[in-house]
Amino acid sequence: MTAPIVAPSILAADFAHLADEVRAVQPSADWLHVDVMDNHFVPNLTIGLPVVQSLLAVSSLPFDVHLMITEPRRWAPAYADAGAYNVTFHAEACDNPVALAKDLRSAGAKAGLAIDRDTPIEPYLDLLPSFDTLLIMTIKAGFGGQRFIPELLDKVRTARRHVAAGHLELRIEVDGGIAADTIEQAAAAGADAFVAGTAVYGAEDPAEAVRRLRGLAERAGRST
Repeated sequence: MTAPIVAPSILAADFAHLADEVRAVQPSADWLHVDVMDNHFVPNLTIGLPVVQSLLAVSSLPFDVHLMITEPRRWAPAYADAGAYNVTFHAEACDNPVALAKDLRSAGAKAGLAIDRDTPIEPYLDLLPSFDTLLIMTIKAGFGGQRFIPELLDKVRTARRHVAAGHLELRIEVDGGIAADTIEQAAAAGADAFVAGTAVYGAEDPAEAVRRLRGLAERAGRST
């Protein structure tokens, strides 16, 4: 297992002070997770490319952009061109995930594939060599603050076995309800990247919250 990645989600940040909120986690975060929602693929509307471009200009963190949008083939490459480190789109929204992954890599970004709560993972396992990140939702995509669903860790276990069997270089990321009381379960199941929103931005010291979460994930990883 590789060293765990903790990616604070700005969906839980104060949108009136986003630049300050990004700086608050910069000393300890590995990635910055940015949820882009379009009110079509999911019933919520957040931010888009102009805001991401503005935040990229004030942060040195690698941006982990999670596109919860329809037509990702149309929009995703622009986030890579803007300088996002990792661009993840949903399998449910794309009819040719491998082609889009190639486009993202050609634009200089890592390519991520997201699997929503109700989507089986098995049909996508053979596509994983084309990706750098597999994002497994541990809630239903679309809203922050939901309760973690432990049964969804079965997908993480399945993915980890497949990655190990194929000797793939792939981050397995989990998103949804990740906090001090759930991150160890996710790490033990085989996740090595963790999106945390409320657990970070709801803390008095967001940077320290990130460090604590990483420590818990490391401990669970050592015990597996």
